[in-house]
Amino acid sequence: MGSDQLPPFSWTEAASNWQFAPVVTVVTAVVAALYLWGAVRVARRHPARPWSMLRTASFLCGLLVVVLATQSGIGTYDDTLFWDHMIQHVMLIMIAPPLLVAGEPITLLLHASRNPLHTGVKKFLRSWPVHWLTWPVFGVVAYSATIVGTHLTSFMNLVETNDAVHNAEHVLYLVVGYLYFLPLVGREPIGWKVSYPLRLFLLFIVMPVDAFTGVVLGSESSPPFTSSEPRSWGPSTLEDVHMGGAVMWIGGAAVMFVLIMLTFFAWSRERRPSAGMGWLETARRVNLADRFAEGAGGAAGAAGAAPGARPTPRIVNVDEDDEQLAAYNAYLARINGPASGDAGSS
Repeated sequence: MGSDQLPPFSWTEAASNWQFAPVVTVVTAVVAALYLWGAVRVARRHPARPWSMLRTASFLCGLLVVVLATQSGIGTYDDTLFWDHMIQHVMLIMIAPPLLVAGEPITLLLHASRNPLHTGVKKFLRSWPVHWLTWPVFGVVAYSATIVGTHLTSFMNLVETNDAVHNAEHVLYLVVGYLYFLPLVGREPIGWKVSYPLRLFLLFIVMPVDAFTGVVLGSESSPPFTSSEPRSWGPSTLEDVHMGGAVMWIGGAAVMFVLIMLTFFAWSRERRPSAGMGWLETARRVNLADRFAEGAGGAAGAAGAAPGARPTPRIVNVDEDDEQLAAYNAYLARINGPASGDAGSS
């Protein structure tokens, strides 16, 4: 829809001026139907453990964000107002992907499918291309390169003048956003298990990229590109660019801050000790189990055990605070006991 047909922007006009994108409509409708079919199938096969309604709602909300970004007034004015274009970008790369990831569509597919599809999906997830694409470092690099490369280069002029490139840009944002957020906010069965501290760090580390892009756009002294649809209303082209920079800087930071807080909240509610700190927590648990076995064995078998005999380890729950404290005290008493005895005899 050309800008000569569009009235001056207002949120009322944006709510009423929708554009129809057949490809987006068909794809989102098919994906939503397949997801709901999978959820119903899991509920029928496992009535005691039905698919979570929260995950279903999250995935459908992600699809809704895609529809709103491309077909609502946000999509209608995206060729006319650059700041509106930037809102669309934030929705497609920062809001829709984490919602889709939180819906855990891969896990749903594994639960709902049978062989040979089930086995094929597992082999695909274990393949080296998937392992490399879901590497958290790759996600950070791809996200940063996409944000900078599509906003601070001449690529934006191509987007503004070519509808095919513009639509491909939307797909790029969704794919890159999904790959970036997949190991950070999702619980899908991929090869990377990222600890919560590292998740927070990798979410935080891209905020300067958004801020840098917004500051550069907000400090332009002349329009770096021109709109494909000139208009006689609204802010000037330069003011429009500055407003778009503010959307990326402030809006992007706000979205990332919310995701960081949600991740921190999930960490605080995590019941699995090994999921909190990754390999560091695993090492702590192994070391603590050894200390507990030594302390318990030394306290229980000091009278009857042969000198130099190694205590037999026993399986314990090392996650209880009282048991941890008792084990540590027994261990200290054991290693300090001879020294105290020697000091007393002297």
